[in-house]
Amino acid sequence: MFLLTKPTDELIQRFISLQNDQPFSYRVSYSDADIPRVQPPPGYVRDHNRIRLGEGAEVFRSAKDALRRWEMFNIGWLRLCWPDAPIEIGTTVAVLADLRCFWSLNACRIVRVFDEDGDVRRYGFAYGTLPDHVERGQESFIVEWNSTDDSVWYDLAAYSRPNHMLAKLGYPVTRALQKRFARESMDAMVRGSAR
Repeated sequence: MFLLTKPTDELIQRFISLQNDQPFSYRVSYSDADIPRVQPPPGYVRDHNRIRLGEGAEVFRSAKDALRRWEMFNIGWLRLCWPDAPIEIGTTVAVLADLRCFWSLNACRIVRVFDEDGDVRRYGFAYGTLPDHVERGQESFIVEWNSTDDSVWYDLAAYSRPNHMLAKLGYPVTRALQKRFARESMDAMVRGSAR
């Protein structure tokens, strides 16, 4: 949803409530929610970004806590509504983007939660777009701890395609914003994991 003025918290809450019972805006395949490990559906663009957060159990615990606080959205031009939303299947959130000339409010719902042990421990989630999102697709936010080399990583992956006419018409701008989000989200997780 595009807006000419910044929406109030009340309008955002109404928006999220209306999106709660809506179907996903794409065909959901729960096996596809592990985005880094699968190919995107035909017609979707895949993005995959990773950054090393450090080493060891303490960094992994901090990274998990940062993810639970939605630190990956702690970016000046974005606001997650609401950062106290639980990381649970079915949780609906909105992302508010300040695009200078207008605002973009987008709804997503958590479709899968990762909490895996083994040689590589993983924690995170994937969410999918709802009808009032400018894109269609899924995005995953995962932190990993590899016992082989003790490294801790933040993994951000998505597959998407435009849903709204303005996103289609301004596709180069849309792609630039997606890449900017990936860079700044990784920086936010580095900061958030260092706490």
